[in-house]
Amino acid sequence: MSRAIYITGGASGIGLAAARRFAREGWTVGIGDIDEIGMRRAGEELGAFTVPLDVRDRAQWAAALDAFAKHAGKIDVLLNNAGIARYGMFEEVTPEESDLQVDINVKGVINGAYAALEHLKKTRGRLVNVASVAGIVGSPGLAVYSATKHAVRGLSEALDAEFTRHGIDVTCVMPFFVETPILDAGSKGSNRTIRDAIGQSPVYTVGEAANVVWQATHGREREYIVGKAGRQASFARRFMPNRLRKRMKAAFAS
Repeated sequence: MSRAIYITGGASGIGLAAARRFAREGWTVGIGDIDEIGMRRAGEELGAFTVPLDVRDRAQWAAALDAFAKHAGKIDVLLNNAGIARYGMFEEVTPEESDLQVDINVKGVINGAYAALEHLKKTRGRLVNVASVAGIVGSPGLAVYSATKHAVRGLSEALDAEFTRHGIDVTCVMPFFVETPILDAGSKGSNRTIRDAIGQSPVYTVGEAANVVWQATHGREREYIVGKAGRQASFARRFMPNRLRKRMKAAFAS
């Protein structure tokens, strides 16, 4: 029996690239997404199991994972990948847009952990949560998004310790900027997007991100960073925090 992975946000971006990578490696792949058209296309391309999933809905989570487990015979890995961003200064992002980021990026990941736990206990499997380098270094213009990704990183660290008693590993993938629809995310109060704001910062491919997800599924580390620039940011945050803080404040002083 092939190994089985269920991927949220699998209709595009990192989720779709990961689905392609795991399908190519012979895994049974399940995809959940609110984009039903994109999901069907991915399912047809990859022969993947698909089911509509709004990660904010606990009942949909339970139904989706139960259906996939019945289809695949088990669940070895849950890739908690679904997420959104809204770019803009804090006061430009509406409270409703901030709520939506918290609901999808944090509550959606928590819901997935609850829904997958019994399945992963059976296989002594792995929970892989996608956070962001914004979960290491708070990103101006992405304040609430950064807060949600710090939360995912903290949750992953805690659950990796807790779930040891169940034989389950928890890892966290933290991409730098990756060429996904999130780069075009703006907010109602801003006419700029993340793509407009990043300037000359490197942007990595979804294929590179999918390779890191593959490593996170098989490796022994708790955290995996996508992109050299992300590793550099992590280094600066750890070893040069005051210099990093001054540089960030200077960029937004006027």
